[in-house]
Amino acid sequence: MVQRPPIHVSVLVPVFNEQGNIPVLCQRLLAVLRTLEKPFEIILVDDGSSDGSIGELHEAATEAEIKVVSLRRNYGQTAALMAAIDHSSGAILVPIDADLQNDPADIPALLEELERGFDVVSGWRKDRQDPTLFRVLPSRIANRIVSWISGVPLHDYGCTLKAYRRSVIEDIHLYGEMHRLVPIYASWLGARVAEIPVRHHPRVRGYSKYGLERVFKVLLDMIVVKFLDKYFTKPMYVFGGFGMLSLLISVLSGCSMLYLKIFEHISLILTPLPLMTVMAFITGVMSVLMGLLAEMLVRTYFETQKKPTYLVQETVNL
Repeated sequence: MVQRPPIHVSVLVPVFNEQGNIPVLCQRLLAVLRTLEKPFEIILVDDGSSDGSIGELHEAATEAEIKVVSLRRNYGQTAALMAAIDHSSGAILVPIDADLQNDPADIPALLEELERGFDVVSGWRKDRQDPTLFRVLPSRIANRIVSWISGVPLHDYGCTLKAYRRSVIEDIHLYGEMHRLVPIYASWLGARVAEIPVRHHPRVRGYSKYGLERVFKVLLDMIVVKFLDKYFTKPMYVFGGFGMLSLLISVLSGCSMLYLKIFEHISLILTPLPLMTVMAFITGVMSVLMGLLAEMLVRTYFETQKKPTYLVQETVNL
């Protein structure tokens, strides 16, 4: 039996209602990847499409290098990308959008940058072909905020086209919109991160699945990521710290209330201090209790087996 050489590059493609784009994308990917003269695979994950995408995926899977994973329903791009990672075997992982706005011809440039010693290479849509007011401007603002919070300065976190060494992301589990924040995870784990300009094309078929709400989702996910990085193993530092602050406010307002009553002869019903004292005390106690509960959950998390965020309906060529 002839042993196949190990896969060098796995291209990961989440697909949701991209009928018409899939044959063109597969043709372009195969043309580019075959010039590398290294073993590769293309993992296409159907994220519960309701159009004819799944039929086109099965047709594309007649090529041995193309493999298809079909999820039972729409779980979102992050879960679809996680499914692609789990079903891939390449030493280098390259996610790319299925809408043809990313250019497969940029993949060799990403791989060349990895060969220079980097662990993550992120694409930068420097000349982005999207509406400026509703897509580009909010994205730039969000990118600056995320870069400031995370300490990982990138121009374009939203660009799906990236290249990763498997070793830096194989133990990362993604939720929400966090697939865009993988360079942050990797950097915090000591990976070297680079960014290079890539081409961006206007959408020809289909429609965008994202709106302005995605910016807020990414920012909220950024808060979660920051919390997990700093306080995941010690959530009591957050909840307990806020609880102690609330208890301190309760003590100060209570002392002020008593001072006004005893020395200034001001009736308690004339000030908001009694209500503030009680509310701050209750909030403080509840925050400390939530911290204790979070500590118990963290310990349970580390002692139980992680489960995937998706269910697979079928696979092709795997």
